Amino acid sequence: MFSIVPSFVLGKIHTPPSDMLYMACFGAGGRGSGVINELNKTSKVRFVSLCDVDDLRAANTVKAYPKAHYYHDFRKVYDKHLNQIDAIAVCTPDHTHAAISLPFMRAKKHAYVEKPLTHTIYEARLMTQTAEKEGIVTQMGNQGVSGGGSAIIKQWIDGRDIGKITKVECWTNRPVWPQGFAKSPKKAVVPDTLDWDQWLGPATNRPYSPSYLPFKWRSYWDFGTGALGDMGCHIVETPFNALNLHYPKTAEASCSEFWIDDFVRGENAISFPTSSKVRMEFEVEKYGTVKLHWYDGGILPNHPDGLDLNESLGASGGGTIIHGKRGIIIADVYSDNPRLFVKKKSKGVVSYVREKEFITKPVKSHALEFVDACISGGTTNSNFTSAGKLTEIVLMGNLAVYNAQQQQKGWDESPPRKLQWDGKNMKVINRPDLDSIIKRKYREGWTL
Repeated sequence: MFSIVPSFVLGKIHTPPSDMLYMACFGAGGRGSGVINELNKTSKVRFVSLCDVDDLRAANTVKAYPKAHYYHDFRKVYDKHLNQIDAIAVCTPDHTHAAISLPFMRAKKHAYVEKPLTHTIYEARLMTQTAEKEGIVTQMGNQGVSGGGSAIIKQWIDGRDIGKITKVECWTNRPVWPQGFAKSPKKAVVPDTLDWDQWLGPATNRPYSPSYLPFKWRSYWDFGTGALGDMGCHIVETPFNALNLHYPKTAEASCSEFWIDDFVRGENAISFPTSSKVRMEFEVEKYGTVKLHWYDGGILPNHPDGLDLNESLGASGGGTIIHGKRGIIIADVYSDNPRLFVKKKSKGVVSYVREKEFITKPVKSHALEFVDACISGGTTNSNFTSAGKLTEIVLMGNLAVYNAQQQQKGWDESPPRKLQWDGKNMKVINRPDLDSIIKRKYREGWTL
């Protein structure tokens, strides 16, 4: 039987229960270990349980927190410790975020979930609605929104410093893992340290392969969300918050050569392409139609004419350019280090001159902001009302990539290149058959 003994009983300095957050964390290795260590930087968190399906990956974290109960199956945490926890942190592969989070959220447990919030658009909408219904504190793990740069960019845009916004360009160097496979991975023996069935979660059953994990699962449609899903919530966040973007009206994409397996022909592509370009159109009240261009896999936006060629367009992981009638704003990944350039014209030649910059400095931790909001009330910078919509935008871009893959291989006679999106009802107006991608089927025994 598990019990929480107040520290004053042990003769130690007592921290009132109201000032302590008891947590269960799902995903203890990889990214999960980073989040857990960040949460541990405050004396306000106690870890009741840790959960991971890979004993080898989780070993160091489990060793570091010997008082926390350790499980493979998240449902055991729910059954045994639900009444002993206040909040959860979910840092598992994308396809399991919603299945793990929702039972706890419905039990009114606060939720910190890594980006992207979910694997599908339907899941993102459901997570948002559940968080609002239960009145819980939530935070998605797109840390850049708490870094200061995002707020500065919004301030510049609201002040009309670069005039009417016309276009946004976002890009990343991802994927930095293999993508664009010719065939499904070959079957291999499951390691003794891995619970393969639990790792698969709601995904269709299949043989184990080391090609799936760790980290490489991001390239597979059934598990990950590709380059756009991995980095979009960090990079598209910049214009999302600065322009108050709503659901896109349209989305279209082009992509590099990709491959499919006979097992899934006519249903799902196995792998995301090695590179892609996506264009979405948004209706913004202040500016009318604004186009957002996304590039990944080594594709970069053009260097703006008139901008010094030595001027960096972002950081190694990607960046953002927001184009206005009177100038441009450039930011690194996570909205870091934004720079504002105004357009100058001399003798018919247009150039951009740097006028403002903001060097981002460490501010309050994104994870600790969540902890304080759970204990003391207040708000978070990426609650699920906001994060859910951002995730839907990113996943809508992926839906366009999926459509481009079908065009490329001729799965349909004449699929439309540009998807018309009804965001409110989560429907592709001119491709209703894509409902199966918007809301996927789950393996028996796994439900939302």
